[in-house]
Parts: sequence; C-alpha cells; structure tokens
Amino acid sequence: MPSETNPVSPHEGSVSYVPPPETQRLMAELYRQELVAARAMPPEEKVLAGQRLFEAACRVTLAGIHDQFPGASEDQCREILRGRLQYKRKLEATE
Repeated sequence: MPSETNPVSPHEGSVSYVPPPETQRLMAELYRQELVAARAMPPEEKVLAGQRLFEAACRVTLAGIHDQFPGASEDQCREILRGRLQYKRKLEATE
C-alpha cells in the first residue's frame, strides 16, 4: 500500500520518488534563480542557450541509444537518433 513517503504510481511495479521538503524548497529556489537569469538574457543568448540545450539532449539520447544497441556503430546510432527526431516532429504536427 502506498505511503506519503513512497507513493506507488499507476504503472504497476513502479515507484515514484518524492524528495524531502527541504530538497523541494532548494529545487524551487534554484528554478526561480534560473527563471530570473533567463528573463534577463538578451534574445540572441536565449537562442544560443536553446541550441546548447538541444545538443546536450541529443548527446544524452545518443548515450541511451548506445546502451540500447551496444553493437551499433556511431553512424547507426546517429541514424536512430534522426529517426526519433523525425518521429517526434510528426507527432507534434498531428497535435
């Protein structure tokens, strides 16, 4: 049975983690600071930050693809990433 400190999600067998209140306050403060900094950025810096974030997400996704397909070459992993990005664009176009 789920407790407040260890609630079970609707997905069978998975457990959702809820950080302690002190950690939640720290996370909220860090998020607030990031918002303040982002709002102060000139538009061209926001574009560059978006590009860097996208590239970081691609690197993380490629690492996951390498783990999922350990025998795949770098080119094959990049092709899988391209396919996933195309699929995402198609999903967004239908929304």
